[in-house]
Amino acid sequence: MLHATELLGSHAYDAQGHPVGRVKEFYLEPAEQGGRVSRVLLSRGKYQPLVARYDQIGAVAPGTLKLTVGEKQLEPYAKNDAWLGVRKDLLDQQIIDTHGRKVVRVNDLEINDQKTNGNVELRIARVDVGLTGAVGRLLQGVASPAMIRRIQAKLPTRLIPWEFVNLIEPDPLRRVKLRLTSQKLAKMHPADLADIMEELSPDERSSIIESLDEETAAEVIGELDKRLRTQVVETLAPERAAEILEEMPPDEAADVLAELAPDTSREVLSEMPKREAAEMRELLQFEPNTAGGMMNTEIVEVGAEATKAEVIDYIRFHEAALDQLDTIVLINREAVFAGTVSAARLVLAAQDQRMVALASEPFISVESQVEEREIFELFDKYNLRSLTVVDQEQHPIGSITVDDVINRMHAKLR
Repeated sequence: MLHATELLGSHAYDAQGHPVGRVKEFYLEPAEQGGRVSRVLLSRGKYQPLVARYDQIGAVAPGTLKLTVGEKQLEPYAKNDAWLGVRKDLLDQQIIDTHGRKVVRVNDLEINDQKTNGNVELRIARVDVGLTGAVGRLLQGVASPAMIRRIQAKLPTRLIPWEFVNLIEPDPLRRVKLRLTSQKLAKMHPADLADIMEELSPDERSSIIESLDEETAAEVIGELDKRLRTQVVETLAPERAAEILEEMPPDEAADVLAELAPDTSREVLSEMPKREAAEMRELLQFEPNTAGGMMNTEIVEVGAEATKAEVIDYIRFHEAALDQLDTIVLINREAVFAGTVSAARLVLAAQDQRMVALASEPFISVESQVEEREIFELFDKYNLRSLTVVDQEQHPIGSITVDDVINRMHAKLR
């Protein structure tokens, strides 16, 4: 196993053993072969630098790199933004450890040298984010590679396999050229990704959100604290912000819009479809610390006399979101609130059983202007999982879940 810091600065020799230059940089091409060193940059003092391809490397050892070709077969160096530099883009840079779910700093890289078709192929194996890499860097040029390795062998290691590394690239144009994907980030829990984003700079946060699909980005933004959530959304183009907010529960999306500057909020609303924009404007009319400001307007609402079979068909036909199915809201013939049925009761009921017979006691609801303190007390007193919000005519207009209450109470403790 070789270390990147052992190889950078190495003397390079061509196939005839003639000096060619010194190794200044190793380049990866993430879009082609994620961990393979595709090119080696060789500096030559005042002369133009040369580039050796991965299939022109014959042997590698600390301090020495041998090529399988003559100097004349090497390419002159030309800058390419699709290349990822080990020295420039990885060493000392922050990366995301998607397995450990944290931000770490790169101290060194472990490189495998593998014989392939008469040459040696170099591949990044692991990233050193611990004391061994830091000590190696500190002693580089002071002690011999053998001495450094003996010292490192006595130290605890912190290594991340290359497949768990996600790079942070703030420049959107370069991110496209590198073709960095968000597959690893998308597999993380949104709460973990939100924690990671808190450790990044504003530009890095924006680059993460821009790399995610709208649904994942919405979940992550929903997990950020109020201050960071506002900062992130304000950096997005209004069209992109609108697409993400459309994927959020209406109450959360309205909270985000309320936190934005008025001009920004209007721009984002103008990019939303008319129906969603109207719903947002309606929610924004409620005071934030009231039932109307806390409620989610996406609820499953059925007639009290409907049977279980009819309700299941209704849910399937309308493709209700899973987070709406915890509680079913009932209405009578006048569309007035008539109770709720838990998902557990619905599942266990007979196909012909009517909803009114499954309704939970007591029938509790609140009007939109009720303040959050009273809502907290109702959840605590009756051990509620959800609470229906009604208008002045007692028509259901939304629901507050226990998650909404916990989030509000948590925000007050920060």
